[in-house]
Amino acid sequence: MSFCIGAFAIILDAQGRVLLCHRRDHDLWNLPGGRLESGEAPWQAVTREVKEETGLDAEVIRLAGVYSKPDVDEAVFSFVCHVVGGSTTSTEEADRVEYFESDSLPPNTLPKHVERIQDALTHPDRVVMKVQRGPSAVELLREGKL
Repeated sequence: MSFCIGAFAIILDAQGRVLLCHRRDHDLWNLPGGRLESGEAPWQAVTREVKEETGLDAEVIRLAGVYSKPDVDEAVFSFVCHVVGGSTTSTEEADRVEYFESDSLPPNTLPKHVERIQDALTHPDRVVMKVQRGPSAVELLREGKL
């Protein structure tokens, strides 16, 4: 059995808008982030992934949430981060990087990511711990629900 660990960044700009990446492989928006590499800590993975997907240098401010996805044997760490350098650019993984108002996210934003954004904004003083179930984004796309 293999178990996956992910780390994703919630980055807000000065206007409180959240940074999202538009994926190249599917017509979906998501938080910058991804899977940990061997020997990597979640807080290291999230800054690496932000750089790879957006061109930005990020610094972790706090842990916002820990999410269990038992349907796929995955755990995800959500971190609030801020930008300390770099500039947004398209990358191998993302063809667009943009900031959005949290109440006006694109309709094709990954639902589990929307939940994580709302959790971080609603509970800035604590770490949210939740189980996230339900279909994957690719399954929702196949079903025409995204």
